[in-house]
Amino acid sequence: MFGQPRFVEQNAQLNAAFERARPLVAVHRGTGLGTIAENTQAAVEAALRQGAEMVEIDIVESTDGEFFLFHDGYEPMHFGIQENIRTLDAASIRALEYRWCSTASNEPCRVTTLGEVLGQNPCALFNVDRSWWYWERLLPYLDRYDVLGRAVLKSPVDREPLELLAAHPVKYPFAPMVRSHEDVLRVLEYTEINTVGMELLAEGPDHDFASPDYVEWLHSRGLFVLLNAINLSNGVPLFCGWDDEMSVLGDPDSGWGRLVGLGADIIQTDWPGLLVPYRNAVVQGASAGMLASQ
Repeated sequence: MFGQPRFVEQNAQLNAAFERARPLVAVHRGTGLGTIAENTQAAVEAALRQGAEMVEIDIVESTDGEFFLFHDGYEPMHFGIQENIRTLDAASIRALEYRWCSTASNEPCRVTTLGEVLGQNPCALFNVDRSWWYWERLLPYLDRYDVLGRAVLKSPVDREPLELLAAHPVKYPFAPMVRSHEDVLRVLEYTEINTVGMELLAEGPDHDFASPDYVEWLHSRGLFVLLNAINLSNGVPLFCGWDDEMSVLGDPDSGWGRLVGLGADIIQTDWPGLLVPYRNAVVQGASAGMLASQ
């Protein structure tokens, strides 16, 4: 069981998912392929249909207080505009059309609201990214939906978001992005936060985080380990270079296999259609090996 014993009810749905599959497969921005745009309801559905257990989504807030799914900074590529989407009101955001996505019906693909995704996926697990700037308003918004235990929040290890999360009465599961052991200890000082795991970031295999002993230490503290296999456009590795490109274009045992072997409880990917069957085969193989040795 992950999380503090006093938050067992809040974490029940998440822990039930770990009982069914481990490592969980989390899909980065949903599956945006073909005519399906990332960070949309269609992308969430596509990821879940490929067997993923969790979907990562990016949140932006309009200037008049509505929440949408989008990774700001990609406006020139997706909409052909230079303005940051966070500087627009809700009506302007709703009017945007994805320029890279066309459908057979020629209907434009538009930005999805957070409410739409939460309402249409009542059982899905979400890893909520890029939302900590808005937590003063977003946390009460989430309280209106039945997402406690399903929405895993994340943020950097900064004082303001940690204090907001500690003060909020609804204890959403939290898995911060950490780069050092000091980051881990800083988060654990906030005992009023429902910290259930850590997203470990390590550029190379010489990092403390790349040790099975460190992962085991986190497990002993009731914390799951989320490792990123995604490849960023800037080329900076998120976890030792054991990533999607290595796994898809080379040997998955040298990429995803190392993450599984290290003890990852969640692996985030852009390739769930390949990672899910690989994960299943590895887990089944390990189970068969254990039975044969008994």
